[in-house]
Amino acid sequence: MNKVGFLDALDAIVESDAAYDREAYLFLRDALDFTIKRLKKDQTPADRHVSPVELLDGIRLYALKEFGPMAPTVLEYWGLTESLDFGKMVFKLVEAGIFGTTDTDKLEDFAHVYDFEEAFVLPFLPKHKRRAASTPSPESADCSNPHS
Repeated sequence: MNKVGFLDALDAIVESDAAYDREAYLFLRDALDFTIKRLKKDQTPADRHVSPVELLDGIRLYALKEFGPMAPTVLEYWGLTESLDFGKMVFKLVEAGIFGTTDTDKLEDFAHVYDFEEAFVLPFLPKHKRRAASTPSPESADCSNPHS
């Protein structure tokens, strides 16, 4: 990846659409590199295409590693509030000729992959609070049978 080409494309993207902070795109590029290295370490061929789900998992792990409990704050500051936001950024970089996709990749592949609260907040809660957060609340329980 040509760094000057990336930075020039990035400037053009941010100038035409300020939905996401410039730093978010730099983070995305670093998270992709992190994901590729992680896949290579797991004996997965590094020269193959990284799927949207693999990239999102790598983004999640990289954000937790880089920002710890501040990850949701940093991501929100950059304009990122759901997994689909990463997909929108990826496809902006694809349009600019910086990233590549396969014929089967779709923007929708990035939608609803994980909830930001579960992905970036729960890992830092004490265990007893994590259990409570993952247990359905009484309001969400099935109330169709009042005798259950």
